[in-house]
Amino acid sequence: MSVESKVESGVLHINIAGRFDFGVHKQFRDAINQITAGIKKIEVDLSATDYVDSSALGMLLLLRDKVSCDRNAVEIKGARAEVKKILEIANFSKLFILS
Repeated sequence: MSVESKVESGVLHINIAGRFDFGVHKQFRDAINQITAGIKKIEVDLSATDYVDSSALGMLLLLRDKVSCDRNAVEIKGARAEVKKILEIANFSKLFILS
């Protein structure tokens, strides 16, 4: 499990591999602390994520709060079927762009 992040052309890219659970809380917090006024969009790539739990959902909500609840500011992309199903059950499609 790992969280990698980089800023490129005003976009913060966050890649999460393995389990997205409380074990990566500090890494995820470090990643979202990179959000500054120059960041226009955040992309969370879950293509290498094979598990999410309620703490992961909470961390995504913290991210949303940090960008002032703007649905279009955060895109969650590449989620595998089982991960996407959890996001949809939690109605995250109403809070984030899921692609």
